[in-house]
Amino acid sequence: MIIVFKPGAAQEAKLKVRAKLENQGFQIHESNGLNVTLYGIVGDTSAFDMRTLISDDCIEKIMRVQEPFKRANRAFHPEDSVIDVAGVPIGGRKIQVIAGPCSVESVEQVTSVAQSVKLGGASLLRGGAFKPRTSPYSFQGLKELGLDYLKAAREETGLPIVTEIMSADKIERFVEDVDLIQVGARNMQNFELLKELGKTRTPILLKRGLSATIEEWIMSAEYIMAGGNENVILCERGIRTFETYTRNTLDLSAIPAVKKLSHLPVVVDPSHAAGLWWMVEPLAKAAVAVGADGLLIEVHNDPEHALCDGAQSLKPERFARLMGELKGIAQIVGREL
Repeated sequence: MIIVFKPGAAQEAKLKVRAKLENQGFQIHESNGLNVTLYGIVGDTSAFDMRTLISDDCIEKIMRVQEPFKRANRAFHPEDSVIDVAGVPIGGRKIQVIAGPCSVESVEQVTSVAQSVKLGGASLLRGGAFKPRTSPYSFQGLKELGLDYLKAAREETGLPIVTEIMSADKIERFVEDVDLIQVGARNMQNFELLKELGKTRTPILLKRGLSATIEEWIMSAEYIMAGGNENVILCERGIRTFETYTRNTLDLSAIPAVKKLSHLPVVVDPSHAAGLWWMVEPLAKAAVAVGADGLLIEVHNDPEHALCDGAQSLKPERFARLMGELKGIAQIVGREL
């Protein structure tokens, strides 16, 4: 349920309404715009008699929210959210690019790539320390040592780091060391992990599940936000369809759809969507054109010998060229990069 207050409503009157609702056991999500204040009411309002509030002349209108997600709902928060990741704003006018290797292989490798992507214009460094792989015989990442290497690359370049968490028992280490914690597609509905991440205040990059609907994806964000952590960024990385030519099918229609339903920023990962390096560039351009707030692009200094996903990784020089081309597209759609 949404309560819209009249422009200029007195703070004392709004607080009385808040107290009345909290006494009924509801949680209040307050959103303040330039002229209007909204109260998003979280809880079972089906039996709530709205007539108890209508008499308050400070209220403009009361609306019921049909969607199951509340805190992530644009009705609760009409303005786009901007999430601060170690001083880098994700959302708003500027499009941010996260770039780096699929897997951290050595401190020299990840630092070299970090220097290259920073020179190319990236704002954050990605790198996998813990790797979820389909085969148990594939490279699983350097784990804690990989985190140490990412920290060294951050110290060398100043780029905030983004890496994937696999289980709740690593949360304490991630909160201490990682600037943006990634929840991978396979863990999108690992609800116990999401609940624990909701207890932190570290920004979360939530990837869309392999076959998740848009509503299921946003509901997973709701799990994190319901715990108190509203620093959530959504990431479209392609979904599984009957097509086998590409690794996944990038759902570009999800970006405007999510932006209509939710206030959360949306980042696009064209690398995992295509699985082919030569498709990353056109898909990245299309993502910017349809309104993505950021891109997640895999870059490797030697893709032919990468331990993981070399086929979808750009070389640093191609990444730098792509960044130059993306600036023109961003300008056309009223953004900057």
